[in-house]
Amino acid sequence: MAFDKENIIAQLKDASITDLNDLVKSIEDEFGVSAAAPVAAAGAAGGAGAAKDSFDVELTSAGSAKIKVIKAVREITGAGLKDAKDMVDGAPAVVKEGASEEEANKLKEQLEAAGATVTLK
Repeated sequence: MAFDKENIIAQLKDASITDLNDLVKSIEDEFGVSAAAPVAAAGAAGGAGAAKDSFDVELTSAGSAKIKVIKAVREITGAGLKDAKDMVDGAPAVVKEGASEEEANKLKEQLEAAGATVTLK
């Protein structure tokens, strides 16, 4: 079976946003990739080509599941309920400074799973 690029493009043009979102998720699951723009590459492009070895995890938005995000922030920072709530309400706020790339990505996944929007800087 030949790869018909024009046919696929035509089908994508006719698809709804929901269908396209489902397609992206299916492709991510099937191939183990992410459609998110790589933040680390954008940060490295701004510098002199040196790889960045520490990241700040910034809570950009709490989203609609604010209570879950507050719980996640408390777990990550060890802060009390009031401090975590203030951090979430005051978004954008840095949750963790100077984290390794692996730790930063783990914290980002944890916060995003709770419903937050997160940026690595």
